[in-house]
Amino acid sequence: MALTFTTPTPVENAQHHASAAASNAAVAADAVAELHAALAAVDDALRSYDPEGDDAAPAARRILLKAAAGAGKSFVLKRMVAEASGLGEGRTPTGRSVGITAFTNKQLWSLGESLGQDVGAENVALVMSNSIDRDTLPPHLAERCTIVSSGELDLETPVILATAAMMGMRGYAWKTSRGLARHEPLFDVLFVDEAWQLAEHLFDRVSWLSKLHVGVGDVGQLPPLDSSANPWRGDSGYNPYRAWPESYVGITARRLDAERDGVTWVRELPAVWRPTGEQLGLWQAFYPDWAELNCVAAPGDRSIVAGVCATEGADEPTFGEEIGGPELVDALMPVRAASDDVWRQLGTGRPTLLEIDGLPEAEAADIDVPLVAAIEALLDELVADGFELRSATYGPDGSPTGERTDGIDDFGGDPLIALLATRNQAVDDMSDVVERLTRRYDLPEGAVIASTVDSWQGQTNGITVAIHPLSGASKLDEFNSAFGRLAVTCTRATHGLLMVARAGLDDLLATAPARPGTPIGEPGSRALPRQTHERILGAFARGTLTI
Repeated sequence: MALTFTTPTPVENAQHHASAAASNAAVAADAVAELHAALAAVDDALRSYDPEGDDAAPAARRILLKAAAGAGKSFVLKRMVAEASGLGEGRTPTGRSVGITAFTNKQLWSLGESLGQDVGAENVALVMSNSIDRDTLPPHLAERCTIVSSGELDLETPVILATAAMMGMRGYAWKTSRGLARHEPLFDVLFVDEAWQLAEHLFDRVSWLSKLHVGVGDVGQLPPLDSSANPWRGDSGYNPYRAWPESYVGITARRLDAERDGVTWVRELPAVWRPTGEQLGLWQAFYPDWAELNCVAAPGDRSIVAGVCATEGADEPTFGEEIGGPELVDALMPVRAASDDVWRQLGTGRPTLLEIDGLPEAEAADIDVPLVAAIEALLDELVADGFELRSATYGPDGSPTGERTDGIDDFGGDPLIALLATRNQAVDDMSDVVERLTRRYDLPEGAVIASTVDSWQGQTNGITVAIHPLSGASKLDEFNSAFGRLAVTCTRATHGLLMVARAGLDDLLATAPARPGTPIGEPGSRALPRQTHERILGAFARGTLTI
């Protein structure tokens, strides 16, 4: 009997292709215009300021661009950097100093590499601690931007990238070496990449380096990356661990009605480029308060085609054989038999949730050998039969320009398949699966990867296969109801999302004791965890396999 899946309600009145891309382009153009106006306003304020007088120093201005996952925010950020600096083909250098910061080094690596390609490696300085092993850097990073230590930095470089920690530590010395007065900023504009991941107490260390702050980032994913305990959680009046833009936007803004005080400009990028058109409903479930959210890819633009070229794998024991023995192998035979139905469903582009009932008991919710073995069984069938990712290609304006096909034989780029989980032990088991698949079918390195969700933030892949964080859970808790983590899991794939779980998610949500929703003053939906989980699950095509 064939495995069947429900069909989620399609999104109505969505825009695609050029009309969707045009909405992002319009916001980007407005942001550039606001950038130029803000730079001029800051210049006027600094020229008229008398440091010997009694007037307060000029106030900082802010531009905040909210982006959903895969909205192309990096493209907009790079355009604004080029506008501020006047660097790049066909532009006239402005002589302005541009700073770019983020929480982690990895966030700056890709940005520094692409900026260097756009405006010239000699114009982009990436400040990096000497403790970072240069052999671990991306292969072309050193060719496309100038990597320096904090002591080697040439402050005349037009564009300077450094983490918030590095800028906060070295900023005073940099200002002093340039002979700047106390009220004079080091940077004409300071950009913050992934702004909603930077806690306010960390931003405060660098905010004084510029009178114009431009924050760009995804508002719906991982919270500020700070492992410290937060004694102010839920305090709308003061919370240094909150994402810094939240002090200026939304109902929790505490800075004197900042959205209407003329110094804070806020917009949303209303379209996403990454997902399939069929996944748009899931994206909208993570951003329910947005006025609109459209998708450049239209339904049918992308597909996963299985069975294109069968491959004889090496004689390599599976995870089930190696860990679970013959009994687990026999138990997983129905999973292998249903694999064609699963991959055919995923090929439709719809986000898919497969619940499996009847698996042998797991050692714990985060140590689930039978479930990982079931995932390997599905993947083994897919890779053995061969598969391709087919896509429409688009011009800069979002109009379709042709088609492309990606597969194992011509792999070179983002991973074709990413296995994701929230728990380290599950990722360790999935890493073993990746190693076995790679040996068995002689896969190119990086074609299939395994990662924790947190580490995969900001990355892109073709197919995501992930363990649902509620799988095997007996109650809702702070970890399995961290919707930022769930959002990252669900928004990495360009072609297909397969969530796998033990059966019983609906029963868990119906019977688990209620938990409070997002505390006031914290970014995120005010809905209770149970309500939010149910809304997100409603965006999936769902099927249950009984073995």
